[in-house]
Formats: sequence, structure tokens, C-alpha cells
Amino acid sequence: MQISELQMLVMLAEEMNMRKAAERLFVSQPALSQRLQSIEKSWGFKIFIRSQKGLTLTPAGEKVIQFAKEMVEKEEKIREEISEMEGDIFGTLKIAVASIIGQHWLPKVLKKYVELYPHAKISLATGWSSEMLKTMYEEDFHVGIIRGNPEWKGYKKHLLTDSLYLVDKEIESIEDILKTERPFIQFKSDSTYYQEIQDWWHQQVKISPKRTIVVDQIETCKQMTFHGIGFAILPSVTLEDADDSLHKIPLHDEQGNQIKRDTWILSTESALQLKHVEKFLEVVEKYRQTPS
Repeated sequence: MQISELQMLVMLAEEMNMRKAAERLFVSQPALSQRLQSIEKSWGFKIFIRSQKGLTLTPAGEKVIQFAKEMVEKEEKIREEISEMEGDIFGTLKIAVASIIGQHWLPKVLKKYVELYPHAKISLATGWSSEMLKTMYEEDFHVGIIRGNPEWKGYKKHLLTDSLYLVDKEIESIEDILKTERPFIQFKSDSTYYQEIQDWWHQQVKISPKRTIVVDQIETCKQMTFHGIGFAILPSVTLEDADDSLHKIPLHDEQGNQIKRDTWILSTESALQLKHVEKFLEVVEKYRQTPS
């Protein structure tokens, strides 16, 4: 089997969905299906069972996928070793990042990284910090960018601190919340972030909002707020493109300290030995905030 076919099988096993895998591979779904049928014919058995819900690995398929993953990893390692001999950077950089940071901070860092190291590849996963931290514990990724203060025994470095603001087109002070009819727009987040907001609300506002809109993504929450639909509590990292018509009221705790949230970058000892990971951390260093 060619390495491209092994990579295709690994992609299919990651997505367990023909359409999503085809999109990631930049091929049509019929072409991908035809290539899979050809591979299965060469093996003499089904690797995946297809259904309307997606793909399911057969017992024999699990063995093939394990083989494919091992061969793809070996191929990447050999390329990395050769690239080191030639002074170039290859390999796939695997990053697990909190969605907020992935949307608002990371793009400028990745832009610089791919400019400096055009032969390096990037595999990126985004989600709640709790989910991304779990993938780091399972050693599925080289680098994790996590909000809060994660427990981690490996490489851990402070990345940035941002403040929380109540944001709205009309509300100009915390006192205005008590009399407003405007909806409070909330986004689903991991438990620690949600708890921070709840604690502040019960300490400073004390009454429940009269109207609430709950959305599944912080970017949806942000855009609804920017368009004047209601007010929200957002971290400063999301507000760099806010215009002057938006009021930003800093949140303070009971001691009068502004409420802030830290972001950390994590890695493992084994990942730090990889040149493409080392170079990424060097790029990150140029964008890292000094802890306040």
C-alpha cells in the first residue's frame, strides 16, 4: 500500500464519516468511496461497515487501521530525521486548543509559523478546555493551549491573561442590569468558566436576568452582542475588533480586583524532542504575554 492510502485510512478512522473525511482530503466523496473499495478488495475483507449514521470499523479493520497509524507515524519520523539532516522542518504539528484562543489568538501565530516552516503540517483540534486537556492526558497531541489553570506535570508555560467584561450596545454600568429588559446572552462553556461568571453574577447582581438567550458557541454570542441583540460577558481576547459603539464594563470581584482568566501552553517531554514542536514554541514565545 502507498503511504497516501494509509493516510486516507487513518483519516477515515478519525472522522468515521465519508463526507467529513473527503472534505479533509480535498477529494469528492464518490472518489474516496471508490479508493476505499479498491483497498478493501486488495486486503480481501471489509475494513469499514457503512451505514446512514457513518462508518464502523470491523474487527479486521481495527487491525488494519492500527497498522496504518504505525506506518504513517514511522513515515513522519523518517521525514523529520531527514529534514534535520538537511536543516529543514517537516512533520505534523498536532495542537489541541481552547476554542476562544483558536479563534482569536492562534491564527496570527500559525500564520507566522507556516511562513517560516512551509513544509510543516498542522493538525488542529478545538473545543472546551476540559476536552482539550483530556486529549493531552491521552497524548494525542504535541501541544495543548488551555484556559484556566490546568494540572499538568510536563512542560507548562503561561501564555496570556485576559480580563472579563460585560459588553453591550446600551448598558453603560453594572447598575443598569437591574432595570434592563435586554436579554443576557450566554454561551455554553466548560464548568470552571461558567462557574466564574455565575459566582460574579450572584455576588454583584444578585437577581436573575429577566431574559436569557443560550447559544452553543462563544463566537455566536459575540456576534449577537456586537449586533445589539443583548448583553454578554466576554473575555478581552475576543474584543479586539469591537467598535466604539460597544460599552465594555470590567468585572470586579468582592475585593475590587478585576476578574481575569489565564491561558497556558502545555507539552510533553517526548514532544519537546521534535524539531517542528520546538520551532512552534519559539514562535509562540514572540506572542506570549508577560504574566501580570
